[in-house]
Amino acid sequence: MDNLTHTAIGLFLARIGLGRWSARGTPIVLIAANIPDIDVVSSAGGTLNYLAYHRHLTHSLLLMPVMALAAVVVVRLAGRKPVSWAGAFFAALIGVASHLALDWTNVYGIRLLLPFSNEWLRADITGVVDVWIWAVLAIGIAGPFLARLVGSEISSGSAKQPHHGRGFAWFALLVVLLYDCGRGVLHARAVGSLAARMVEGAVPLRVAATPDAVNPLKWRGIVETPGAYVIQDLNMLVDAGSAHGTVFHKPEPEPALDAARGSAAIQGFLRFSQYPLWRVTPYPAMEDGKLVEVFDLRFGTPLAPGFVARAVLDARLQVVESSFQFGGVRPR
Repeated sequence: MDNLTHTAIGLFLARIGLGRWSARGTPIVLIAANIPDIDVVSSAGGTLNYLAYHRHLTHSLLLMPVMALAAVVVVRLAGRKPVSWAGAFFAALIGVASHLALDWTNVYGIRLLLPFSNEWLRADITGVVDVWIWAVLAIGIAGPFLARLVGSEISSGSAKQPHHGRGFAWFALLVVLLYDCGRGVLHARAVGSLAARMVEGAVPLRVAATPDAVNPLKWRGIVETPGAYVIQDLNMLVDAGSAHGTVFHKPEPEPALDAARGSAAIQGFLRFSQYPLWRVTPYPAMEDGKLVEVFDLRFGTPLAPGFVARAVLDARLQVVESSFQFGGVRPR
């Protein structure tokens, strides 16, 4: 998820009690809820390096205690005041766990089992940014201020006003949990609907359903058959979707594809991509050159590209250029 969501969840965890497990408990939990994303430093090595090391070991179960301890150490050194190490560590551990759980829910995925397994695990029930979760978090943050404001208006001011932050924190955390559970049920229905029908005259090999950016009832279906991918839109309120969609045929095997697989960009991309679609086209800037592109259909299509790796081949099918972009690319 985005860091705004991670920060707000960390704040609510601190408010329901974790912040009292140690001195400076709230900043410890806030840092812990974000510290796995310290891997953003890998972007200094370029987009391909970031793709390889984002949500890497810092997001694994093995290093979860290390990340928690690091959050405590940062606050201890910055604050220059003692902390309760046991309480601070376990509060930070829950903060880190919240980060991993939220990242697992979305389409990008997470490699929880590194270094023993490089498998990407994901629930596909939320996007990296979810506007409905943002709305709930906004209520949880603004609620205590509004409650205190209303309370001060209707009271004489002689009594100490109650602190409403804990109640709103519980509200926000429970609503986000219930929301994700509801999306999980809808996701299972969408996947079941996609897997139960023939597409392009064939039984699906694999199916996936990714969430709509705004409407929780809408899903974007990806159906893989032996010869094609089919992208379908489903609305779980109106119907379960149709058997029709946008078809992207897989290219026939050819030497250019095998040659492109040897490029660093495409090798790195294939370790990440779950639904790769290949495309081979002429490369006008080079005589008899070819452009090989691979799209991850979870994040776009050739019509509206998302994550794309590319390799340029010369007439002898030697890779002369390769790259990866978080977005569409245009041949030069």
